Formats: sequence, C-alpha cells, structure tokens
Amino acid sequence: MTPAPRLDNRSYYDDFAGWYEKERGQGYHQMLDDLEVGLVERYGRDRDVLEVGCGTGLILDRAARFARTATGVDLSGGMLARAAARGLRVVQGSATALPIADASVDVAYSFKVLAHVEDITTAMAEMARVVRPGGWVLAEFYNTRSLRRLVKAIKPPSAVSAQTDDEAVYTRYDSPDDIRGYLPPELEWVTARGIRIVTPVAAVHKVPVVGRLVRLAEERLADLPVARELGGFLVAVLRRR
Repeated sequence: MTPAPRLDNRSYYDDFAGWYEKERGQGYHQMLDDLEVGLVERYGRDRDVLEVGCGTGLILDRAARFARTATGVDLSGGMLARAAARGLRVVQGSATALPIADASVDVAYSFKVLAHVEDITTAMAEMARVVRPGGWVLAEFYNTRSLRRLVKAIKPPSAVSAQTDDEAVYTRYDSPDDIRGYLPPELEWVTARGIRIVTPVAAVHKVPVVGRLVRLAEERLADLPVARELGGFLVAVLRRR
C-alpha cells in the first residue's frame, strides 16, 4: 500500500486544532500536562517564560498563572486562534526562526513539538538564543528507549482528525545521547524528567484504582536517575551558560 503523503507541520496542526483538546484535562493527558507544568513552574515561577509550540494554549494558560510573563509561539494559525481566545499573549512563528528577541526570557520550554522539527539543531540554537545567561531551556523529545516507542511501533496510527493520522507528519525518536548531540555549545545538560515511564497504553488511566496507582508511579519515577531516561517523553533540562 502506498503511504499517505506527509503534511507540512503547519497544515498538520491546523487540521489537528479542532480535535486537540478532546481528551485533555482528564486521565492520561492530564497526567502528562501536570508533569510538564510542574517542571515549568520549578524553573519559571515569577520569571519570564516562552512556550515554543504553544498549540491552543493549555500549558501556557497554566504557566501564565505563576510566571511573571508568559508568551507562546506556534506555527499553526488554527492553534493560535484558540490560544488567543484564552487571552494569552501569542505570536505566529517557527521553532527554527523564533520571532523573539535575544536573551529576553528566563525559561524557554517546548513539549510535544521538537520531535516533529527536522532541523532540530537550529531549533535548539534558537531556544538558547532567546534565553538569558543563567536561564533554562526545557526541551521535550520522544524517547527511542521507552515502552511508548515499542507500543507506537506495533499499533495502528492514531487519528488526529477525520482526514489525518499521526503518521502524516515528520516524527523523530531520540536517545539521550542523540539529544546531547543536538545542543549548541552555550547549553549545558543539567538533568532530565521522564514522562510516561510505566504507562503501557493511555487507556489504563481510565481504569479505577489502577489508573490512580499508575499515575502515582509516574509522579515518583519522573525525576529518578535511570528510571527517568526510560520515559516515553524525555525532557532535557538545560542551563544557558
């Protein structure tokens, strides 16, 4: 069977915009959001933060409650329309050419985005550029050394709209060593947070009792050495020299 043509990232996320929030705010997706937001708050409370690939603004809206200022950048006009409707400060732009001034924020973070950026070294250099010396870059990647990667390899593609599935866009999986190889000299690897370490499939979080226990395990393992490097989503915590 001939594979479906790959969409550019802007078209993919414009198509995704109407469905994106369907299951957010509960179960599995709530767990992911909470672990990501918790990390942003750890480094970004009362500071100027930037979200690269802010989507509809679900994470940015929460960050705006504890940050001094919160700005979002996204490629998709469809996503940004929803974020702007939340009253958030957002601007359209690419991860590889951020429309943000040099050294203007304390924390730049990106979740579920960098794995879809082919020119990843440029994206990492751009995130480093906009962060002040001593500030932080929180960069989430899809981890090749994870249970999530194994599940993705054997399951059918997931629909993101009536027209599109998740194989329609460029996607890359990386190991921790791969990620280190993408970093510009001014970024120093400090630690990492692993997200979705023991969750086999998202549906497990809908099972009474079991879902709560799995979530508790995810929260406790997220920052533990060895365990964290098995997360399906690996967030590199990087310091700007």
